[in-house]
Amino acid sequence: MPYDQRLQPWVVVLLLPKMQRVDVARFHSFSDAEGYAQVIRRLNPDRTYEVMFDPPSDRATPFQ
Repeated sequence: MPYDQRLQPWVVVLLLPKMQRVDVARFHSFSDAEGYAQVIRRLNPDRTYEVMFDPPSDRATPFQ
């Protein structure tokens, strides 16, 4: 994961069938992500958008 994405852990995703998702935008704060999600939900009411926390995955875990 690039450094700039690690600084933006909140992501707005478009939910698709068969448990798929598309990342729409990334944000530094939850409130910014939720505000953006509210706007695009109003613009596209037939689609499902959610805000998710996407922690950096390149950290070494003690169980590996």
